[in-house]
Formats: sequence, C-alpha cells, structure tokens
Amino acid sequence: MKKNKSKVNSAAEKEFVFEFRAGKHNCVLKVPLQFPAQDNICDLHGRLMLLHKIPCYIENELKTSLSNFVESEAILDYDREAELALQRLTLGDVDVNQLTSAWTRSYAETTLEHARPEEPSWDEDFADVYHELIHSPASDTLLNLEHNYFVSISELISERDMELKKLQERQAAEMDKVMHELGNTLSDHDVNAVASQHFDAQQVLETKWASELKQVTGIQKHEYQQWVISLHQDLQKSNNSSQINEEIKVQPSQLSELDDSGARMFEEQPQLEESFTIHLGAQLKTMHNLRLVRADVLDFCKHRRHSSGGAKLRRLQTALSLYSSSLCGLVLLVDNRVNSYSGIKRDFATVDKECTDFHFPCLEAQLDEVQQVLLYARAQRTSKQKEQPEIPRNGGDDKSKNVERNPSNILPGEFYISRHSNLSEVHVVFHLCVDDNVRSGNITARDPAIMGLRNILKVCCTHDVTTITVPLLLVHDMSEEMTIPWCLKRAELVFKCVKGFMMEMASWDGGISRTVQFLVPKSISEEMFYQLSNMLPQIFRVSSTLTLTSKH
Repeated sequence: MKKNKSKVNSAAEKEFVFEFRAGKHNCVLKVPLQFPAQDNICDLHGRLMLLHKIPCYIENELKTSLSNFVESEAILDYDREAELALQRLTLGDVDVNQLTSAWTRSYAETTLEHARPEEPSWDEDFADVYHELIHSPASDTLLNLEHNYFVSISELISERDMELKKLQERQAAEMDKVMHELGNTLSDHDVNAVASQHFDAQQVLETKWASELKQVTGIQKHEYQQWVISLHQDLQKSNNSSQINEEIKVQPSQLSELDDSGARMFEEQPQLEESFTIHLGAQLKTMHNLRLVRADVLDFCKHRRHSSGGAKLRRLQTALSLYSSSLCGLVLLVDNRVNSYSGIKRDFATVDKECTDFHFPCLEAQLDEVQQVLLYARAQRTSKQKEQPEIPRNGGDDKSKNVERNPSNILPGEFYISRHSNLSEVHVVFHLCVDDNVRSGNITARDPAIMGLRNILKVCCTHDVTTITVPLLLVHDMSEEMTIPWCLKRAELVFKCVKGFMMEMASWDGGISRTVQFLVPKSISEEMFYQLSNMLPQIFRVSSTLTLTSKH
C-alpha cells in the first residue's frame, strides 16, 4: 500500500494545449501542468487569464477546456495506478489478507451505518426526565422536595455559623486576658502563640464544616436524582399521580412566615421596579422589555425560607425554564482572579452553597475548569505571539506583561460563565472582570467593561438567554465619589451603549424579543431612581405606557 501511495503522489508534468481565435489570428496556448493537480481549477484559470492576457470572451471556453483536461488526465492516472495495483496483486507482491483488512477498516470508519451508537449520557437522560416531570402535575412534588433539602442545608449552615461565632467569642475573651497580662507575666511571643492557636482552631473547625456540607450536598444530589428517575418510572406505569404527590409534604414549620421583626426589616427596604416596552429596529422592529430595578444583585440568587406566593412562583418559573430556550442571566462584576475568596465573589459563593445544585457541578468545580481553560488559552496565545510578534500599541505592552506575570488572571472586559439550577431567578451568571477604572467618571463607550457587556449580550443571543440583568452603573456598591451627576452620566452612557448593542441583536439572532433588567444598588435614593427612570424612555424612545411597581 505504501508503494502504491508513493506512485500516486509522484509528480508528472503534462502539457495543456488550448487553441482559440482572436480576430483573424489563430492562437495556441501551451502550459505545462504538474499532476496530480494541487491547485484549484478556478485559481489556475484566473492566473492563466492574467499572465497570458487572454481576451475576456475566451474565459468560459478556457475554463471548460482546462477542467476537462485536468479531469481526463487525472482519470488516466488513476486507471494506470489501478492496473499496476492489480498486476502486483496478481503476481503476489501484496498480502491479500492485509489489503482486505485495510479496506474493511476504512469502510467501517467512514460509513455511517457502521458507526458506533453514542453512549447515553446520565446528565442528558436526567435533564430529559426532569424537564418532563417539571412540566407535569408532579412539579409541586419536586419543588417541595427541593425546599426540604434547602431547609436542611440552611439549618446546617446556621449550626456552623453559631459554632463559629461561639468559638470567636471565646477566643476574643482569651485574647483580652492575654493582652491584659502582656508585660507582666506574658510576652509578645506568648501573644503570638495564642493567636496562632486561635487561627489553627478556626481553620480546623471551618474545614470540618466544609467537609460535612460537601458530604451532605453530595448525598442530597445523589438521592434527588435517583428519586426523580424512580418517580418518572412510577408515573409512566400509573397515570394517577395524586398518591405520589402525597409522599412529599412540606412541613408547616419549614414554611412559616418571618417573625414580625424580620418582616418589618424586609419592608423597610422596598424593591422599586419600573417596566417599559420598546420597539427597536430599522425596518423590521422587534419588541423588547426593559426594567429598571433597585435591589441588591444577590437578591436574584437568594432563596427565602418563608412561603411567600411570589417567591414560590419565581422558583417554579426558574425550574420550568431550566432546560428551555428562555434562560435568565445575571452580570456579576468581579476582579481579575478566578476564585471565590473575597468580595462579591465570596458572597455569591455563600449564597450558592445555601442550596444544593442537583443538575450542574458545584461552583468550585466550575471555577477550576475555567482556570484550566484560561491557562490553556494563555499558553496558546503566548506561543502565537512568539511566532508572530505584534507591534505594541497604546499600552498593549503593559497588558501583555500583566498576563505574563499572572497567566491565571483575566483582563478587564473578559468574562467567564457559571451554570446554576439552585438560584432563585438565575440560570447563568456572567462573571465580568472590571478594574478600578469603572469608579472614575471618564470611561467611554470603548472601555473594556462596556465592550464586555456587548460580548455578553452576543453570547445571550447565541445561547438562548432571553432575560439578562445588567448593573446600570457598572458597580454593585455606591461610594462617596459617586455623586448625582456621576450617576446620571454613567447611566446615560450605559443606556446608549446597550441600546446600540440591542439594535445589533437583530443581526445576531434574527430579532427575538428579550428582557433587559437594569439594576441599581439599594443605596440609591428614590429621587435618584426616578431621575434614572425618566432618562430611560428618552434614550430608548419608549412609546408604550410604563408601569411602576414596588415590591415588598
């Protein structure tokens, strides 16, 4: 077989002859061509027309003649090689068994009917079963079971927090005694030793609770998935699901309302929301929904233990659209480190751990996967830059040095995605990297944070995320330098940029109606909120009536 291949690939030169008439002159074009032909016929035809200055009215005739010549000569070469191969087979130069095995293997690898069937995936099977059950009368049963698991984890976390609080209070009292005796019977070395013992004790306790929580969530996930599969099998055998629905009941104590103090505390901070309907597009206009919401970013992720009708409906809506083409996304502003150890990332990880994710890997596992992909991407980019060095421009040198020093960090404007089924109103979280520049008042439409929002909206269009929540001011917390003029200027910039990005959506997804929620921090005053709500219809040219709601 190797000899045959080498002979087929051996180059041979053949002359292509083309006769044509130009006016009163008979012309002959003779061109040597290499066979087997490696060049594209169209490219070769174009070069011949250009190099030999052939008249344009001969173009089609030359192309037809050239194609026929290349095809006929290739067939002759194949026939010649086939005759030689048959001759070698007749003379016994080729092993027949080896040849038939090679042909059988090649045929089996390239023919669909011989392809191996795809092995069923547990995740895909479970997703199909869950999607079918959550859209059936058994949906209430599933939500009750999930709520029971959530209450169990919440109680475990409360015990952990209580034990950690007691340890910290006991250690604080011990440290006060040690500091009181400092200089009398104890030295600085003794103080450091006590502080070290306290730190080790806290680490041991936190590790113990982390291990216990991980074990409990793992058991819950396994039990839940097995229970869902068995429930689906039972429902297939019997159409009467009333008896099965009685198996799981939420205990009244678990769904008790908040006490009076908690209810009053919740009512003191109402969630303001104002909704708009807009139509965007040049010729074919698409309707979109806009909301301006004053709330904490983690309010879209937290579950509440009390049985409020709105919370249960939101949880049901999130579950119904989990495996659908109407996903809900949230933009979370983070720093350049892919972890969950500090700031808003730690708060989000704490909320994520309050409820077991029964469908996707835990947040830590997803971040580890993102870190591995990031390191691989940085290595690939670095190798390409070494092969083809680019000319540094406008501070690009500083960015490349920053990446070289910290290959595991992401740059401002870049983002990574995490998937969740255990959050209140969100399926997908876009972790957008921003730097301290977003707190200044001089960012432009070309700022990395703004371009990151554009890329996020593009991902939403290509991955069926129809509702996206965006921090309007590109910050989650207010500070002293964020005055009213600063807020109005920043909101105007984001409104105009998002409007432009939404008009681009028609070319990205063909014009699908979407919902964009602009989120402002809770510390924004009502007066400031109403100024922003007046600005939005002016920029987006809202023609429909607006609705103001206040959620308690």
